[in-house]
Amino acid sequence: MKTIVHNPFDREPVAEVPLVDWPQIDEWLNEAQLLHRDRHGWLAVHERVAILRRAADIMRERAEDLALQIVREGGKPLVDARVEAGRAINSVDLCVQALSDGGGHEIPMDLTEAGAGRTAYTFREPIGPVVAISAFNHPLNLIVHQVGPAVAAGCPVLIKPALETPLSCQSFVSILHEAGLPEAWCRFAPCGNDIAERMVTDPRTEFFSFIGSAKIGWMLRSKLAPGTRIALEHGGAAPVIVDSGVERAAVIASLLKGGFYHSGQVCVSVQRVYVPAAELKDFAHDLRRAAEKLVVGDPADAETQCGPLIRTEEVDRVERWVDEAIAAGGTLVCGGSRLSDTLFSPTVIVDPPESAKISREEIFGPVICVYGYDDIDLAIEQANALPYAFQAAVFSDRLSIANHCIQSLAGSAVMVNDHTAFRVDWMPFAGLRRSGLGVGGIPYTMADMSIEKMAVWNWPAAAS
Repeated sequence: MKTIVHNPFDREPVAEVPLVDWPQIDEWLNEAQLLHRDRHGWLAVHERVAILRRAADIMRERAEDLALQIVREGGKPLVDARVEAGRAINSVDLCVQALSDGGGHEIPMDLTEAGAGRTAYTFREPIGPVVAISAFNHPLNLIVHQVGPAVAAGCPVLIKPALETPLSCQSFVSILHEAGLPEAWCRFAPCGNDIAERMVTDPRTEFFSFIGSAKIGWMLRSKLAPGTRIALEHGGAAPVIVDSGVERAAVIASLLKGGFYHSGQVCVSVQRVYVPAAELKDFAHDLRRAAEKLVVGDPADAETQCGPLIRTEEVDRVERWVDEAIAAGGTLVCGGSRLSDTLFSPTVIVDPPESAKISREEIFGPVICVYGYDDIDLAIEQANALPYAFQAAVFSDRLSIANHCIQSLAGSAVMVNDHTAFRVDWMPFAGLRRSGLGVGGIPYTMADMSIEKMAVWNWPAAAS
């Protein structure tokens, strides 16, 4: 069995990758469990540091090749693929930094008479075998966010990439091995969904890291073996509150990036924008003018800003959702149609009904919805109404309004005068409600993949 990787833009085959069957996965899980149980065989921290540093150096030497590979398999525009490759390198460096910054701490014992005469401290140990399943939209940096922390924490790891984009994952695992990581500590495990489910739910899996759809993530969580820890990162329909009177050009530029970056295939992509009703017509006009200037096409072209959707079926789905919203009363401002079997035009829709899928579900495509409001609290209420909550944003020149939105919006993070898709790789990144479980970000993932173990010393009383 094998998977054929296609270029999302022209659907031409790029590579073939053999799939791993269950007997091989079973062997690797046994191997990972034995590695973890052999405490004297754990990789020392200084060995992990050296491996990760060498891996980052190799990636720096191959940064352009890694970026081009992201373009070929994932359809991300070259300008953004280069940014992703740079972020992935920085993420490996962050794993090393987190090892330096991490560690345990002293626990006071003599707060009561019962603890008197004792000393306690904590330190970190690896949690055990990690199984990770990743998504297609950031095929290198997401892998680094799942595999890098496992290696840094000292956990054996099996990684299943999205089958549309396995090549970046394969390259990163190979780079780790080239940098000195024994192969048994990190296995590239492309496989079918049935095999992946067996791997995830196996009792030998101590930690499961998932980036992908909420439907799949929550289903797998319900089937985990007792004791398996988990981190889920899904998506949402990110809301933005625009206050009255803000300088519109800067807002439009930010929303353009946050909504149409990678053609909207981002879990915190700008999707629902709430604008004062009195400014709605002019705002939508300016957003249309900006969206229509975006260069849509071949992601390998350095001028392209919006590339293809990952599959032709996704173009079909986005088209259905847009047509449904317009038929239900939404006003199409620009776009709204496919440009080819793989490209969909950057689209702006004003006031689609709350019942439309485009107002309730993650579109994961190049579509921004704009709604007018008369009462900002009602806009916030509408923004919070979905069963998803991830990152949100507010644009305002007024401290009182910005702070009110920070306090009132349901997201785990609220960006002020910036779009919802802003992220740096060391910050906490957490989906709430159906949007996920646990906290991402390099140091937070490393903490999840380790155990804070405590030692308590009972000192003998001094001889009289």
